[in-house]
Amino acid sequence: MKSNSKTDGTPFAGNSSRKMHYGFIIVACCCLMMGVNVGLTFSCAGIFYRPVSESLGVPVGEFGIYMSVMYVTSTLMLSIAGRMLERYSARWLFTGNAALMGATFLAMGFFNNVWEFYIAGGVLGVTLAFLLYLSFPTLVNRWFHSKVGLMIGICSAASGIGGMLFNPMAGWMIAEWGWRWAYGAFGVIIIAVVTPLLGLLLRDRPSDIGLQPYGIAEAAASKSGVQAEGKTYSEAARSPLFYGLILFAFVMMGTSTLNLFIPGYVTDHGFSLEQASLTAAAVMAGVTVGKLVLGLVNDRNCMAGVVVTTACGMGGLAVLLAGAGALASIMGGAFLFGWAYAGVTVQTAMLTRSVFGSRDYARIYSVISIALAAGGAIASGGWGLLADATSASFIFMVGIGCLFLCLLIGAWALRKSAPRG
Repeated sequence: MKSNSKTDGTPFAGNSSRKMHYGFIIVACCCLMMGVNVGLTFSCAGIFYRPVSESLGVPVGEFGIYMSVMYVTSTLMLSIAGRMLERYSARWLFTGNAALMGATFLAMGFFNNVWEFYIAGGVLGVTLAFLLYLSFPTLVNRWFHSKVGLMIGICSAASGIGGMLFNPMAGWMIAEWGWRWAYGAFGVIIIAVVTPLLGLLLRDRPSDIGLQPYGIAEAAASKSGVQAEGKTYSEAARSPLFYGLILFAFVMMGTSTLNLFIPGYVTDHGFSLEQASLTAAAVMAGVTVGKLVLGLVNDRNCMAGVVVTTACGMGGLAVLLAGAGALASIMGGAFLFGWAYAGVTVQTAMLTRSVFGSRDYARIYSVISIALAAGGAIASGGWGLLADATSASFIFMVGIGCLFLCLLIGAWALRKSAPRG
């Protein structure tokens, strides 16, 4: 009888012990990685630009190159990281990369030359290949059979929450102590809090502790069947669907970088910088809400998730174009566009799982994630060049076309992968 309490995969493992399924501890670890590690690295980067560049005596743009180095290094590292996650312990890979990230932040507090930050950007890019792009998609896929979309949405939303918490903290520390102490404090937080918790709590797979993935027992009991393991990496790589999802990821990520041009679009239409910052906040609100809702929608129907994220994005850009004279319309359009931004992580991960299954998910998704990193690196500059040659309104119209293309790709991929019967 005791074995049932250990392996049934329900939220509580047995009536006597009433233990929560360990998958929820894994989700908490993923939220920790996304909220702290990713939140500090991405969401708080901009607040250091001016004080660090002024201290080093270099232009802000020259200092910001370290972020480009970080993107490129992540892109190059992703396929290797995916293979490593298939062969080695995810627990210690994530723990080790968290420690490396913390040590890098500590070192950044001692830098005196801009080239040192470029090296740090390369190291951070390596760690982010694991901690950002592969952490929660891989672990949630291993530990959950049901509620996968909701858990991915929760984990993904944690990065935005972390940014909201740590940005004011970073601003206060820089003002009170200086940027060197702020980098050092962030390094200590990662090393002293996140790293030991990951080492203590993370586990690779449910079978390591005598469990099944959450929800798998209910699926079998209801005769709905357990989802097939799916395709191997070699099978996926020979399929046109694989390259379709790579294009989906690239275009979705590229379109999401239009977010960078919304504040300028708002000020160009006569609104103040404060009002433009409110619009940027509305985008982030849409991202956070969208990630959670998209997770729930995808648990029911992946095609519905594709429709929601692309339709909201197209609608948001259309409202921005049509309602540029009214702040309320702009705010509404920005909020809706945030749902397309949310789809970059949530929808891409869920579409990959729906099309290819879970057998070689980490390796398959690691290659598709290369398109995410490349899309962000290329499009963020490309949109700017196109806007300079045309206008912000024109690139928003192109963005609508890009999201419509993503809708078509997602629908095609799901239709082609659906079992014939």
